[in-house]
This record gives sequence, structure tokens and C-alpha cells, in this order.
Amino acid sequence: MKLIRAIAVLAAAWTLAAAPALAADKPVTVFAAASLKNALDEVGAAYAAKTGGAARFSYAGSSAIARQIEQGAPADVYISADSDWMDYLAGKKLIVTASRRDLLTNRLALIAPKGAKASLKIGKGMPLAKALGAGRLAVAGPDVPAGRYAKASLIKLGVWDSVSGRLAQAENVRAALQFVARGEAPLGVVYDTDAKVEPRVRIVGLFPDASHPPIVYPAALVAGSSNPRASAFLSFLNGPEAGAVFRKYGFVVLPRR
Repeated sequence: MKLIRAIAVLAAAWTLAAAPALAADKPVTVFAAASLKNALDEVGAAYAAKTGGAARFSYAGSSAIARQIEQGAPADVYISADSDWMDYLAGKKLIVTASRRDLLTNRLALIAPKGAKASLKIGKGMPLAKALGAGRLAVAGPDVPAGRYAKASLIKLGVWDSVSGRLAQAENVRAALQFVARGEAPLGVVYDTDAKVEPRVRIVGLFPDASHPPIVYPAALVAGSSNPRASAFLSFLNGPEAGAVFRKYGFVVLPRR
């Protein structure tokens, strides 16, 4: 009986001692905008190599993952492609406001399939509808940041009314990219960085930065997270190793504050 009791005490002690280590080894779960996939996958590998920790990523439109967090999805870090959806979660007290930081910016691009001969100078009153022919313009949906930026730019350039009824709307910017890559749409509006990682498309031109709100990627800790590694991963995102990866994929890294 004494032996059994001693074994039970030792087992309980081991469990208590191991619990913090097991918690510390838990991967950081990151909900991130779809446009970040290639860069963040590489950032995650760099983080693992440097720290021994792990990060796992869930990619979708910023709106979709914000709503998933609102519904209780177990995320540790949220990275949006605009400030609006981060503000949305902040208003519901679902992020740690003090941890919020703006990481990156990007450019908006008009793309066509690689072999297409589409040529269009982006500017006020450009003949975008004519360039579409009988096809549709691939864009992210109206709740997705890339879709919002695209609409704002097309309105500013005076061509929204000519194409608003001819959209192929996608659930996120990477899905819009695939419409063009597969030849299902003759033109699309995506981020410059999306076009650069898809060999089946080419950039027709870049939209003027002044034609749409500034493209900003904010990141923050999710308020419900209990992962002790989440804060360290967020700091890593804002560090030089991650910055080098983001620049490699064409993002502009914003200064640390």
C-alpha cells in the first residue's frame, strides 16, 4: 500500500512539473490574412529554427477569420490585411489592445493570365470594361480588405460603375488570384505580392497608392489566448528575421514603434 501511495505521489509530482513544459511547447496558432501565406509559412520555419517553438497557421479572408475568433475559435495571434477588421475585434474586446502593431504594407495590382496580351495603363477613366471583353473582373468579396481596396481604387479612378456588374467575387484574395491563374477571368485585382508568387499570372500595372486607403497589416494577441509563446511569436514577427522574409516576398515592412 505504501509503495502504491509513493508511486501515486511521484506521478502527481511529475504531472505538475511537466504541465508548464507541455504548455510552453504548444504551437502558437495564428489566424492570418490569405495574402500572407507564402511569407508567413517561411517566417514560421525561421521562428522554429531560432527558438525551437512552433507556429501553425490558418489562412482566409481577414473578415472570415475575425468572425471565427468572435465565435470562439482557438487563435493566439490575429493578423489582418486592414485596420477595420482589427478594430472590429478590438471593439468587442477580443484582442489585447496593447499588443497591437502595424507590421506591413502592400501594393494593389491589376493582373492577367501569363499568356494574355492585355495591355492597360492604369489611370483615371481607363477602359477597363473594354479590356475585359466578355469576361469578368476577379476581385475579393466586399467584406475582404483586398475587395474593399479594389472598389475604393476603381471608384477613385472613375471606372467602378462600368465594371461593378461584371465582377467575379471570391472569398479571399488568393481565390481571386486563382480565377485569373486558371484563365477563368481575363483580369483581376489582387495584391502585388500575390501576383509575384503565382507564375501563371503577370502584372498589368499597379494602382496608385493615393487611389485607395493605405494598405496596412496589423497584428495583435487574441484576448482569449493562454499560450505563453504567443507574445514571443508576435515580437518575432516584428523582428529582423521576419522582416527579411517579408521583404523577400515583396511586402514593405513598417518601422517598429
